[in-house]
This record gives sequence, structure tokens and C-alpha cells, in this order.
Amino acid sequence: MPIPRGSHLTRRVTQLYAGLTLYGVSMGLQLRAGLGLDPWDVFHQGVSEHTGLSIGTVVILAGAVVLALWIPLRQRPGLGTISNVVVIGLVMDATLALTSDLTSLVARVPLLLFAIVLNGAATGLYISARFGPGPRDGLMTGLHWRTGRSIRLVRTGIEVAVLATGFALGGSVGVGTVLYAVAIGPLSQFFLRVFDIAGLEQGRRGVVAGGSGRPEATEEATEAGAAGAASHAGPASRPDATADTPAPEHAEPGGPARGSELAEGDEGTRGDAARTGTGSAGNHRST
Repeated sequence: MPIPRGSHLTRRVTQLYAGLTLYGVSMGLQLRAGLGLDPWDVFHQGVSEHTGLSIGTVVILAGAVVLALWIPLRQRPGLGTISNVVVIGLVMDATLALTSDLTSLVARVPLLLFAIVLNGAATGLYISARFGPGPRDGLMTGLHWRTGRSIRLVRTGIEVAVLATGFALGGSVGVGTVLYAVAIGPLSQFFLRVFDIAGLEQGRRGVVAGGSGRPEATEEATEAGAAGAASHAGPASRPDATADTPAPEHAEPGGPARGSELAEGDEGTRGDAARTGTGSAGNHRST
């Protein structure tokens, strides 16, 4: 028998903020590895280098701008959405302040691998809390509903655009970018199952959380075994989570046929789902 969402509130809130915090840490560590960032963070880093703002501040401002785009798309934010915008960027800056750049490749490669796995775990934590999608994932699903284009096409289009823009601005693209894109989906799927709250009542629609993160995946994606991280997304994917929203207006990560389309191409999760991967995201955060 499904458990109402009001139940397990303490665990859900704990998972949400633990996930978003770890998502921000993973983003900072991946940057310190210096081997390439996820698409949204390539963009964030490029903007940071040209404005003088910290990358965490750029993550927050970019999340706020993307969230504003939800208005014409008729998306509805949740606690996880707002928290994603704020928490991931602050934690990323704190992580960078407490760590330093590495010069040895022997240390940078393991750090990159650890950061990506941590990002996947963070995505699973905060998406399973089901407090709403990350801003970048909401943008993706909103465009999916408005244009009728597939989730895969919309997500790919957005992430190629931010990656190209970030690269042009001087963001770091490398083996880490490719590895993140390849690994974040399977990792998010695995950790979504690990941190799933058994019996928790499903919302009417799932939403990718994320990648980027920063972090981003959906309830239906969790069940169908299709998580597209994050992202930031952010993220997780960056990298962000799921929300209870009325039918056609909120296509959260899976849009209409969440189970099928996202299973093919989604996410995680700049959490704030996170920021889920292009696979990025997830989102960061979530992307």
C-alpha cells in the first residue's frame, strides 16, 4: 500500500539536502581534477572567467534565470527546485575554497572518477526525496511539452548549446566531459534504486531532477530504470527530483511518456536536480 508523501518527511528532507550538498561537492572536485566538466559547468566556468564572479555564484544566477523561464512554460517549482538553485552553488564555492588544484595526473584521474560517482550518488539521494525538479530539468520538460519534441532531442539540444557556448567562453572540456556523459545515467539509475523510499506514493508526473547535474531524473524514470542525471545537474547535473503537478502542464522529466522516452534518452541532477548527463545533468544540479 503506497505511503502518503507526508510520511517519512524527516528522511526525505535529509536526503534532499544531503544530496544537494554532495552534488555541490562533486562539482567542485571535478573542477579541481582539471580533466573536463559536465556541459552546464563548462558554461558556468566560461561565464565565471569572463565576469570575475565565482563559479558558484554563476551557478546560482544561471539557475535563477533558467527558473524564470519556467513562467511562460507553466512549470511549477517545489522545495527541491528552489533549494537546488541556492545550495549547489554555495557548496561548490565552499569546496573550491577548501581544496587546491592538483598537478599530478596520478591524483587527478582518481579524483575525477570519485567526483563522477559521488555526483551519481548525490543525484539518487535528492531525486528520491521527490521535492521537485531542478531548474534545468524543468526547462527541458517544459520545452518538451510546448514543442512536442522528444525529451532526448530537447535535452541534447540544450546541452550541446550550453557546452558550445561554455567552450567558446573558455570553459574546460576534456575526457571528464565525455566520461560524465557516459557514466552519469547508469550511476543515477543505480543510486535511485539504492535511495528509493519504498512504498512512497507516486506523484501524477515524474520530473527529472538535476545534472548537469547539475543533478535530474524522474519518478517514472526511477521505476522504468531510466535516470538521466543530472546535471546540474548538475549538477547532477550539474548537477534535480520529482513534483506533484497536474497533468499536461508539468512534464517533468519524462514528459508525457516518461517511462518510454526518458528510458531512451534521459537522466540526475544541478539539483537543484541536478544539476541528471547529455547525458549530463541534473538536471545540475539536479543540474
